[in-house]
Formats: sequence, structure tokens, C-alpha cells
Amino acid sequence: MPPEWSSSPPDLLLPVDRTSGRPLRAQLEHGLRDAIRTGRLHIGERLPSSRELSRTLGLSRGLVQECYAQLLAEGYLVTRPGSATRVAAGTAASPGAARPSTKAPRLVADFRWGVPDLGAFPVQDWLWATREAARAMSTAEFDYGDPRGSAVLREVLAGYLRRVRAAAADPEHIVVCNGYAQGLGLALRVLVDGGVRSVAFEDPGSPATVRAAATEAGLRAVPVPVDEQGIDVRALALTDARAVVVTPAHQWPTGVALAPERRLALTEWARDRDAVIIEDDYDAEFRYDREPVGALQGLAPDRVISLGTVSKSLVPALRIGWMVCPPELAGSLADQKHRSDRGTPTLDQLALARLIESGRFDRHLRRMRAIYAARRTALLTALAEHAPGLPVTGLAAGFHAIAHLPAGADEHHIVTAARERSVGLYGISSCRASRATAPAQLILGFGDVGERAITRGIAAVGNLLTRPASL
Repeated sequence: MPPEWSSSPPDLLLPVDRTSGRPLRAQLEHGLRDAIRTGRLHIGERLPSSRELSRTLGLSRGLVQECYAQLLAEGYLVTRPGSATRVAAGTAASPGAARPSTKAPRLVADFRWGVPDLGAFPVQDWLWATREAARAMSTAEFDYGDPRGSAVLREVLAGYLRRVRAAAADPEHIVVCNGYAQGLGLALRVLVDGGVRSVAFEDPGSPATVRAAATEAGLRAVPVPVDEQGIDVRALALTDARAVVVTPAHQWPTGVALAPERRLALTEWARDRDAVIIEDDYDAEFRYDREPVGALQGLAPDRVISLGTVSKSLVPALRIGWMVCPPELAGSLADQKHRSDRGTPTLDQLALARLIESGRFDRHLRRMRAIYAARRTALLTALAEHAPGLPVTGLAAGFHAIAHLPAGADEHHIVTAARERSVGLYGISSCRASRATAPAQLILGFGDVGERAITRGIAAVGNLLTRPASL
């Protein structure tokens, strides 16, 4: 679909060489034909008026009108009374003609993980917060600003994290970033400068993300097993790592919480090893039938970099995250952020601060807890009916579950067969460092799939989940 410009005339870059000896009208006609044939101008796209194009190129209006008339006669352009001159159908290269369609088929239900309810984003609250923030912005705040991020947002975040996550948060030691991946990359680069040579990560966990960030920073990434109590600290101690990436409040993807004794053991390991813990506090706002688990950073603020974002609580598109840093690393992390991109958009930071201060953020979270709890119930009900006896874990918090498939089940076969039934299922193998498919498990995300779709989706694949692939 061609872009619809406003009432202001669109700009159009066309080269005109007055020293070539070639007639200017011929150059203009050639330039327009070429722009249409190559797809620079799409079918239906509006051209500048002859008056505007002549002014822009420094040509006479009559010459431009003659050029337009010639291309109208050749069928490249079309015009109607009272309407702008546009590119005619059948002349421009279609932007999608040179490549096959990549549009995915419509699914009955897509149980993809890590995605909140995108349709539940509080648009009106965000618009209100943005207007309020823009109205109150000082002239100085339109500059690049502090590389740590807006002082207003850091102050608000510190109060929020102390209140909700029991974090030892000081606004002077918070660095705002563009989401988790950037925060992780910044942290690892700073640790490399401090002499760290390898970083451990949970297995299963996020091997692709950690390995990519580690490789870019020049670190070796080491997997450490996870059991029903969280990361195995004894196994961690056997590695040479002086940094570890963990998800203690709600382990990704198993859903277990790091046991109290493991939390203490992990902080002791960090102090004994002179190591740093990178805490991914990714969806701790959503819990259902367990007591809240505070941030690990509150236990050892001098040893933990705690990363948080609004990707799960609001939407990923905002790209706002933060790092609660040990005091001795805060300056280095701010310097790395400054060298990386000169800062996260200030207006968005101030809008988020206003959203939190006003209580609208908390109100949104309460609403989403109720929505996700209802979807969790719908998932369990559908599984009980269509896949009875299937063990499901990891549902105490967040918006995904782990389905434990029968012995002998083939993860790839089940995922492929489900797709043929228009249901998106995803195996846990991509979260394992070895990519092993056994034991066979599925991650059932329900953040961005409604209750009705959950029921229909599980009904469509229920018999796949309770039998080995060979049957």
C-alpha cells in the first residue's frame, strides 16, 4: 500500500545535471521512469505538484508539466480532476513481487513464549502520560542528558523497586537502557574490562542470548544446570566463571524460584569468587498462588546487577529497561551506555515515570494479573479435558507453563504436527545449551492468546500431547 502523505507536498529526489549537455526535460523524464520501474515510487503513490517540483529542482513549471504530460501519455502516471498526479497501476515494481510472501498462516492458537498481551497495552494511559511529560519538560531535558537516564525516572524507579521488589535501589546507581539485551551486553563489556573472562548461565535458560552477548564482549559462556531449587551453585563453583546470569524469582523457562538456601549460597559464591551476579528480573510482577519473591539484588547490592524492563509488564515495543548497579560499577556502566547510543529517548522515560507516579501502572498490572490468571485457569482446564494426566509445572507466576510429554515423545514431531493443525507449539530444546530434545517438554505461553483460543488450541492438539510419537 503506497504511503498517504499529508496535505503538504511530498519530497522527491531526482538528479539533474546541468553540465551534461543532455536536455533537462529528458533527464527529468528518465529519472521519473527509473524511480517508477525500480519501485522507488509505488503504485498509487502521489507525486509532488508541478509547481512544487519545479521549485525544488530549480526548473520551469512548464518543463515539469510537459514531463508529466509525456509520462501520462506513456501510462506511467494517472491523474483525475481535483486529485494529485499518481503512479499508475501496472507500472511500478511491486515491493513484494521480488520475494515470496513471508506472512505466516493464521493459527487457531499460538502458544509462543515471552510475549505479553499486546492488545492490552494501556494506550490511553500512555498517551496521557506522554502529554503530561511533554508539557512539563524543561528546555534542558530536550538535550542528550545524563547517560544514566532521566533523573526523574531513576528516582521513580528506585522508589518502585524498593516498594515492589525489595531492592536496595539508589537512583544514583541506576542506568536506564533499551531493554534486557542491551543491559546484558553493557554489563558483560564492563566485566571484561574488570578482568572477567567467562560468564555462566542457567541450563535450561537463554543460551542464544547469553552466548551472543558473551561473544560480542569477548567472554566464554558456560552452562550450569538447573534443578527444582534453581541454579546448582555447587556446579557453578566448579567453573572458572566470575559472572553468572540468573533468573532467581521465576527461573526461565522452568518456572522454579531460587530456593532460599541457594540464594544465600549464590551470594556467598559471588563474594568468595569476587564475582558479579546478573539478575534478570523479567516477570516478577505476575504471580498467582505463591508468596512474592524479592529481588536477589536486595541481598547483595554490592554483587548484583539487576536488570528489569517493561517488555513483560507493558509491551516490548517501548524498549525501556534499567540496571540497578553495584556502586563501584555504576559509573562504568553509564560510560558504556553513553558510548553505545547516547541514551534512551527522554520523553519515553518521562512518560513511564509519570505512568508509575500516577498509579496507572499499578492499575494496569492488577488488571493484567487477573487476565493472566484467567488464562492460566483456561489452560489447565483445557489440558485436563483434552490431555488428561499431562504433568504441567511452572505456573506459580508469569504467563507460561512447562508441559512434560510422555517418555518417548518426539518434540519436533509434535511441534510439526501441531502446526499442521494450525496451532503453534514450541519445544524447550532451544532453551538448552546442548539443544537436546529429551526429556521432551513444551513451553506453553499464554500471555498473548485469549481464553477461547487457548481452549480451541488445546482441543486441537490434545491427543498429540499424551502419546509417544511412535503411536
